Amino acid sequence: MNTTRATVASAAVVAALAGAAAGAGTYAALGVGETTVVREASPASPPQAQPAALQTSLSVGEVYRRARKGVVEVTVTSSGASPFPFDGGGQGQQQAQGSGFVYDEQGHVVTNQHVVDGAETITVRFWNGAAYKAQVVGTDPSTDVAVLDVDAPASLLQPLALGNSSALAVGDGVVAIGSPFGLEETVTSGIVSALDREIESPNGFAIDSAIQTDAAINHGNSGGPLLDLQGEVIGVNAQIESEAGGNDGVGFAIPSNTVGSVAEQLIADGSVEHAYLGVSVATISAAAAAALDVPRGVAVTAVREGTPAADAGLRAATTTRTVDGEEVPTGGDVITKIDGTAVRSAADLRRLVDAKRPGDVITVTYVRAGVSRTASVTLASRPS
Repeated sequence: MNTTRATVASAAVVAALAGAAAGAGTYAALGVGETTVVREASPASPPQAQPAALQTSLSVGEVYRRARKGVVEVTVTSSGASPFPFDGGGQGQQQAQGSGFVYDEQGHVVTNQHVVDGAETITVRFWNGAAYKAQVVGTDPSTDVAVLDVDAPASLLQPLALGNSSALAVGDGVVAIGSPFGLEETVTSGIVSALDREIESPNGFAIDSAIQTDAAINHGNSGGPLLDLQGEVIGVNAQIESEAGGNDGVGFAIPSNTVGSVAEQLIADGSVEHAYLGVSVATISAAAAAALDVPRGVAVTAVREGTPAADAGLRAATTTRTVDGEEVPTGGDVITKIDGTAVRSAADLRRLVDAKRPGDVITVTYVRAGVSRTASVTLASRPS
């Protein structure tokens, strides 16, 4: 069956072993639900960020030799219904594998949240075949990042350095190392195919600024590092887009800047709290704004009950109109600013809310029936 993809994650398959859950459509992750999001490019990288392509590059082999001892295989066991039809789908012990990498000399290992979700036991296997039990320090399903603690000898704890994912440019060379299908220390290479992609997290929220690559990523690569040609981790491999479930040359990695921030919070507190507004939104493009005589911004398409947005009295769209083949929500509020900063897309709104903490008070500027209004909103914690 041919599928027309309107969003990058419409057929995303989580890249663990067989039986991993499939991703769903891209979602404006300020609340769980469905909406259509027209994405725009993120702001340009900071001026000080130097494109990786302008730095001295290593060969793929050199990157592999430098990084291989810091990459691990993660094996988890859990109880549940068997995914295999020939054994009747009964209850039993299930085993799956993913990848990860040594984060620091204290024994912390970074992987994907979906790799260890529901795990009863976790084993980390190092480059020399030595395997040690690990415990979960903390997980964040909103970014699909997990940190483990493994009690391994110091000689095996060879951390990989995190690079600056904001410095990446399309076309930069990248290297993926992991255990696809349990084949440990597998290395593949490719380029950064695109930046600022949006993928869906395990709990249904959007992960912004994902890195798209054509480096071969398959089941079992999840949680493993995506490295630049300086040998630094610039992403954690998380998903592939495929109709058949195999590698089609479209993989996605969580950017290292997100990974580093989340990992540090997990190590410090065991959890990460994300600010939550409680709306679903859709971007109003410049063309749609001009055609409908409405402001640029994001149309509110749903307001969750009992959320800060509901308490502030925000109203969702009640109708839609078609502009150049695009369904545009109308009849509700259009958010144009957060704390005086212009909102031009759903990604803008997510970034501005994500920059806050639960309990922070923000000023939301919105237009209702042609009249600009403001509301003071106290943000809540995003539901898990």
